[in-house]
Formats: sequence, structure tokens, C-alpha cells
Amino acid sequence: MPAAPITARTVEAREARLLGLGAYRPRRTVTNDEVCARIEGTDPGWVLSRSGISTRRFAGADETVVVMAAQAAGDALAAAGLAAGQIDAVLVATMSPDTVCPQVSTRVAALLGVTAPAMDLGAACSGFCYGLELAASLVRGGTAQHVLLVGVERMSDLLDPTDRGTAFLFGDGAGAVVVGPSAAPGVGPVAWGSDGANAELIVHGPSGSGTDEQVPGLRMQGPAVFRWASTQIAPLAEKALATAGVGVGDLDAFVPHQANNRITDALVRALALSERTVVARDVVTTGNTSAASVPLAMHALLTDGTARPGDLALLAGFGAGLTYAAQVVALPGVGS
Repeated sequence: MPAAPITARTVEAREARLLGLGAYRPRRTVTNDEVCARIEGTDPGWVLSRSGISTRRFAGADETVVVMAAQAAGDALAAAGLAAGQIDAVLVATMSPDTVCPQVSTRVAALLGVTAPAMDLGAACSGFCYGLELAASLVRGGTAQHVLLVGVERMSDLLDPTDRGTAFLFGDGAGAVVVGPSAAPGVGPVAWGSDGANAELIVHGPSGSGTDEQVPGLRMQGPAVFRWASTQIAPLAEKALATAGVGVGDLDAFVPHQANNRITDALVRALALSERTVVARDVVTTGNTSAASVPLAMHALLTDGTARPGDLALLAGFGAGLTYAAQVVALPGVGS
């Protein structure tokens, strides 16, 4: 007897857009003086000139990845004008989960009162941009009406505070968006990929894992990462612009992963951005927050008034893996 056919689902053609944006920044501000006190041979001026970073936020004991993610998510829901029960999927991008199991996403969903499917995404500093493509695809395909996407990190948990290559770069925080349906395109086609042949450029090798590192901590080959990002991400961004049908002169904002200001400067030059295009520099006061950096940087532009909801922005994520992704979006409204 032949198997019964699977009934095809008819989905009305639709686009996706960002409906609301929220953020959470930990209470504690950490200065370069404080960081450098534990790094031999390093002074605050060198850190500032090398990275552009003057301060970063470190989470306290009560500011877990779950708590920070839920706070940012609540703001995003409020900005979108939605209740938790209207969320059809929860995606959490993080490289610093407090546990591998249970996942961060399911606990965030529970705090919000959401019982929809939830999953963690591991793409490091590209995690938010990867997640945005997945969220938009769920909406476009009709699997979900509204998707909650969070990028959250406690990078301070991964650091060796004495490591001159990484200890001053990173910070903690969370950013979240709600992605929903739209009559007009609000999230452009993604340009993305990976470069596992260079995976060893950024490694987190805990003690006892079989690596050569004896101290748990993130290790990075900084100059090589700088060269890679400075040469590879501009062509990726140009591809995202081309597939979205957008020219460089059309951009209101550029929101790259907040790795450091020198990489951002190199990308601005390579893309030949218009003077009218606002460039996110959240790294100066927030540090590199990995998967949280792009939504936090968007939030900073919108809350300080240098960008407005509806503005056209180019997002670009890149980092450990190595992973990379870029897309053009219409900026959403923000929560409190």
C-alpha cells in the first residue's frame, strides 16, 4: 500500500523585518586602568591606541547570561508591542553559556513565559547575524510569525585576566530583536560563510582539554585576525549590499561587529562609505561583546539619536570559527 502523501503547506509570500530592539548592559564599568593592573607590561594608553576601547562592562554574579538575555528580550518585546505568548521561536546566540545543557535559550524562554521551540546558536561574534538569517527565514517561510533573537555574552568568564592579547578587549552584555512579517523587505539576503582553515586564530582552550594552554582562557592571534578581517569582510559587505540592491551611498548606518576601532576604520576605508553614513563605535565604551555586539551597537545608535527607526543599515559579524555574515536591514524601534 503506497504511503499517504505529505500535504504541502501553502504559505503566503511575505518578507521579514525587525519589529523591536532591546539591550542589557551590566552595571559595572571597568576602566583600562583596572584591566591593565593585571596585565604585565601594559598601560591604559597602549590599550586605547591599540583598540579604541576606554571602558567595558563586566557582569556581576547575579547578571547571568540567562538574566541578561531575558532583560534584553523583554525590552525588545515591549518595543515591538508584543506579548511573550506571541513568540513562535526563541534563538539565543552565545559563545559563553553558563551551561551547555540545559541550553540558555530554553531558560530565557521560561523566564519570559514562552513555551515555543528554543535553541542556542554557536557562531561566536557572527552569532547574531547568523541568527538573524535563521529568524528571517522562519518568518518568510511561514514556520513562525514572530521570532525572538538574542545575542548574549559573559566574555569575562572566558578570559585569562593576565593575557595581554585578549584581557582588555572583551566585555559583557545582551541585545535582542523581535523579527516578524512585513509587506516590504526589512532584512536583506545574507552573505555568509566560514573559514575553518584559520580556526586556530581564535581559540578557547580550557585547562585539561588537551591543548597546550595551562590556564583557562581565550587566546587570539591578534595581528593575523586583524589582517583577515581587514581584507575579507569588506568584499562580504559589498556582496550583501549588491544582493539587497542597495548602494553604499544609500546607507544611513554601518554596524560592524565591535571587534576594535582599528578594524572598523579599515572597513570604513575599504567600503568608501559616504560621510552621511553613521558608523557604530559602541566598542569604545562597551568593548567586544561577541554575539551581543551588533545588537548593542544598533541600540546605542538608536538611543543616542544618531540613527532612527527605518534607517537603512549594513550589519556585519565576524570572528571565531572563523565565521562571517552580513546583511542590510531597516532599523527597528527600541525599548527602554
